[in-house]
Amino acid sequence: MAKKSMIEREKKRERLVAQYAAKRAELKEIANDESRPMEERFKARLQLAKLPRNSSATRLHNRCQLTGRPHAYYRKLKVSRIMLRELGSAGQIPGMVKSSW
Repeated sequence: MAKKSMIEREKKRERLVAQYAAKRAELKEIANDESRPMEERFKARLQLAKLPRNSSATRLHNRCQLTGRPHAYYRKLKVSRIMLRELGSAGQIPGMVKSSW
């Protein structure tokens, strides 16, 4: 089980990314538009830099929804490898069969 503070920090980042997504996209569009004057593009980049760092989507990290584990994460199921094995052994994942050799 991951530390509660790390799980909560990740949730806070998700909220910030959702909150600032539209504004970030708008400023990036202005900053990358070659047809606009250089001053306007520079001003957009400064405003973009003033936004909270955690509002950037690249700061998000995938975590297991059951344990909060950040490594060995299966995107399709949104769980870690450990929970995948436990759920599979318990028969809670359709189509997954317990295997041993």
